[in-house]
Amino acid sequence: MEDRADVVVVGMGPGGEEVAGSLAEAGLDVVGIDHGLVGGECPYWGCVPSKMMIRAAGLLAEARRIPGMAGSATVVPDWAPVAQRIRDEATDSWDDRVAVERFEGKGGRFVRGTARVVGPGTVAVGDDTFTAGRALVLATGARAVVPPIPGLRDTPYWTNREAIEVVDLPGSLAVLGGGAIGAELAQVFARFGVQVTVVEAGERILAAEEPEASRLVAEVFAAEGIDVRQGAAATAVSHDGRRFSIELAGGDVVGAERLLVATGRAVDLAGLGVGALGIDESGRRVPVDGHLRAAPGVWAVGDLTGEGAFTHVAVHQARIAVADILGRDPEPADYRALPRVTFTDPEVGSVGMTEAAARAAGLRVRVGSVPVPSSARGWIHKAGNDGFVKVVEDADRGVLVGATSAGPAGGEVLGMLTLAVHAAVPTGTMARMIHAYPTFHRAVSDALADLSPVDAA
Repeated sequence: MEDRADVVVVGMGPGGEEVAGSLAEAGLDVVGIDHGLVGGECPYWGCVPSKMMIRAAGLLAEARRIPGMAGSATVVPDWAPVAQRIRDEATDSWDDRVAVERFEGKGGRFVRGTARVVGPGTVAVGDDTFTAGRALVLATGARAVVPPIPGLRDTPYWTNREAIEVVDLPGSLAVLGGGAIGAELAQVFARFGVQVTVVEAGERILAAEEPEASRLVAEVFAAEGIDVRQGAAATAVSHDGRRFSIELAGGDVVGAERLLVATGRAVDLAGLGVGALGIDESGRRVPVDGHLRAAPGVWAVGDLTGEGAFTHVAVHQARIAVADILGRDPEPADYRALPRVTFTDPEVGSVGMTEAAARAAGLRVRVGSVPVPSSARGWIHKAGNDGFVKVVEDADRGVLVGATSAGPAGGEVLGMLTLAVHAAVPTGTMARMIHAYPTFHRAVSDALADLSPVDAA
């Protein structure tokens, strides 16, 4: 079968679904194609169910903080209601019927299958081809990376998908990778009684964040009984039918019932066939301009673009691409104030540049930092008040170019810092703001007051 449409969208994750649905609502004939579930990783195996797990684990942690603060409590973890809630409220037991019907209700046409680009504006799904007359949009996302560690691929390892779907918790878990996904899931399982070891090949966990954030989370993990191995590369993995053995450089061996591989995600440009569009299939991303154009008549959004594997990035890009396809001349994408949150406890929220990145960019930098417990709200909060607020200023312009908010409400406090970086609010103006007392937000003004003297980068 040969089919033509105004728009063909390959990949119906958060970005693709936003593009396809919006253009269908605008009256265009849109074909959306995906071999997986409409909605992508986020609602089924990522953002939504993982935060349900984190919410449940956080309740356990708060209950354990009652002694010495509000009386006594007996905490008995039970994974069953968590697993059931994920199936009932988040994933609909991994059935995307509602999402497909939502798209089709907007006038779109959905095709289940794996698409490959075979020419300008044309993709093949099995023996069928679909040609876009107005726009081809690529939004196939990324998949979990399985590192080439000897023996690993022959074992029944988990990725984030198996970890989210788990019904019966193991007694022990090894986590390969100390990034956001690995750290979040490690803490969840540990709080439900699983013996957890995190194995990070790099010098520190949460390597994309400020070193202070890495130290903070590592210390909290150690206090919660999580064994964190940093600078520990796995050299071999084996499974004897019951347990995993992970050999580390230096000779140590980590054993566990289950192994979660959380070493990052990557795009598959060769599988997508972007070479037919003149795009290098050996690259790690699809190059796009500010309006997400990848080639004449072709747009790319989401993880494919390499601008951050976040739902909020994909949706931001999708809205720009939609406006561009409709000829509305949108403002180009701007990632200067890109926020991200690692939903550990404490949460680590950050925006823009780290101090090291700002210095590497040649900026004259001023830095201010305060511990959350030094603020009135942090002192009142007491148990579980670990954290800090750090601000990074471009001294020549007098504006923030980056900030980190780590603490009990780190992701929420990040909101005002994101606005400050996005809108280039002068730090002097920020310092004169009135903050409600006592709130965690007041730590931001304390961090600004702590800004160091001008320092040459």
